[in-house]
Amino acid sequence: MKKLLWSAAVLALLSACSSVPLEESATGELAGGEPAVIQPLVVPALSALPETPARTLKGRYTQVSWQQVPGWAGDDLAHAWKGVLNNCRGLMRPVSGSLATPARAAPRAWQPVCQAAVQAGLGPQASGAAVRDFLQMHLRPWRLDQASGQPASGTATGYYEPLIRVSRSRTNVYQWPLYAAPADLLIVDLGAVYPELAGKRVRGKLDGRRVVPYDTRAQIMADPARQPPVIVWANDPVEAFFLQIQGSGRGVLPDGSMMRLAYADHNGRPYVSIGQWLARQGEMPLAKTSMQNIKQWAIDHPGRVQQMLNVNPAMVFFREEAIDDPELGPRGAYGVPLMAQRAIAVDTDFVPLGTPVWLDTRQPGGAGLLQRLVFAQDTGAAIRGAARADFYWGTGDQAGASAGRMKQAGQMWLLWPAQAGAPSAR
Repeated sequence: MKKLLWSAAVLALLSACSSVPLEESATGELAGGEPAVIQPLVVPALSALPETPARTLKGRYTQVSWQQVPGWAGDDLAHAWKGVLNNCRGLMRPVSGSLATPARAAPRAWQPVCQAAVQAGLGPQASGAAVRDFLQMHLRPWRLDQASGQPASGTATGYYEPLIRVSRSRTNVYQWPLYAAPADLLIVDLGAVYPELAGKRVRGKLDGRRVVPYDTRAQIMADPARQPPVIVWANDPVEAFFLQIQGSGRGVLPDGSMMRLAYADHNGRPYVSIGQWLARQGEMPLAKTSMQNIKQWAIDHPGRVQQMLNVNPAMVFFREEAIDDPELGPRGAYGVPLMAQRAIAVDTDFVPLGTPVWLDTRQPGGAGLLQRLVFAQDTGAAIRGAARADFYWGTGDQAGASAGRMKQAGQMWLLWPAQAGAPSAR
């Protein structure tokens, strides 16, 4: 009975403090820690990797031949080898076995594949044929199915890394703060104590001996004494807001140099759409609430900008990172840098992090097929269900335009080690 009462209390706290989906964002739980520096791939001996308990996935998986994977021969894999090696860095990284973490591919199952990748001696400009031969030799495709045995179909959306102009000092032009994570923000990992709450975390702050919800955006902005440290100041409030929705971006400083504003944390408050608020206020039709139209509204109504932003109580906090490889984006939930058009966010109940995936969907707007090798390296509160994918387009306005127009059906095939049997997780 005491456990039931405690679970009820915890669920009540979840209701008040938990992270609710940022509707446009996949990257709600990006990894923290050191900058994303690409290290040489080191593959431990199989005996050096710990045995980790298997975790049951919700999906049903049917092994098929490579000839049954639609479009498999059509993907130009010439630049995909870098993604294979980068993914192996994540697979071979020491990890804990906590049930509170998202499901990941078991390192022991992947050790022979990653060891073979090192021994293959292929460089970053490996030919597409060589990469395809390697994958066909060491992996097997498993179609993600519904419980009925029919192929599972989910929604494929897109996200990207925006560019935003920033300054390290506040000026008449740069007025909008982007904050570091506050020192008093608490993160409670419920699954570490109660396995039935695996993956559940709440964010809050201490009020005496009680944990209460953390401050809303409006409360943070209104109280200078409680504002976290400012990393940089942005020149546009709407672009700063959409940067928080995406979860990470690149800041362009006045001298032209760049730095990455990587996701550090958030205040745990639910996301509320400012576009829907503008529509309810009669300011513009809901169908017209694009970033461009919201930016123009902010220019036309400078005295109401903060009122509009405060409608959304959620706030994302950042940390600064150097950009070591311009071709790579921010680190996803798997902890490795995302490669443009080769990474997706997934629901780890069906696709463990670190899994190579064949994605079959269409280009934004449905203009043509989008069939390619991608890697499950990110998660998001809005990414739920079998075959649900959020496709990482890359950096800048063109990537943003593609991401914003992408919403169509898709299917998945998990590419799994040949010797490991059906897909599983640790």
